[in-house]
Parts: sequence; C-alpha cells; structure tokens
Amino acid sequence: MTEKPRIPTDLDWTRAAPEDEQGPGPWIEIAFGKDDDAVYLRETSDPDNIVTTNRKKWDAFVLGVQAGEFDHFVEGVEGVEGVEGH
Repeated sequence: MTEKPRIPTDLDWTRAAPEDEQGPGPWIEIAFGKDDDAVYLRETSDPDNIVTTNRKKWDAFVLGVQAGEFDHFVEGVEGVEGVEGH
C-alpha cells in the first residue's frame, strides 16, 4: 500500500478566481512547497482532498494550457470565454 505524502500545514494557498469574484466558489487553489519542488492542488469545496505533483509536471501542464492543448475540454460549455473558436 502506498503511503500518502505528508501535506505541510504552513502552505500559502492561492485561489484561482477572478479578483472581483466573491463567495466560496468552488475554486481551485494551488500552493508550492517551501522545502521541496512539490505542488499542491485542492478545491475550496473539499479542502482536505489535496492532489500533489511536482514543479516539472506542473510547469508542463501550464505550458499545455497556454498552448490550448486542453481547449477541447470546454467545447460547448456555456459561459466560457477566451477560448479560441468560442
């Protein structure tokens, strides 16, 4: 059985939400490890469920998002702006 990684308690979580948005979301939050290259992700509606990856994988994901590699996931989703072809 794989042991769950220990999640630091002193993480600085950053919420991915528009600056003028009020309320609880749900929003995605991200925190970067202070003593390692770990990246932590959670959703505000379930903050105890934390996904962990490393900085190299996170950076590759961000580059993919910027390049439009995941735009097909939001095709036909109402209210999505800024995606080419929508």
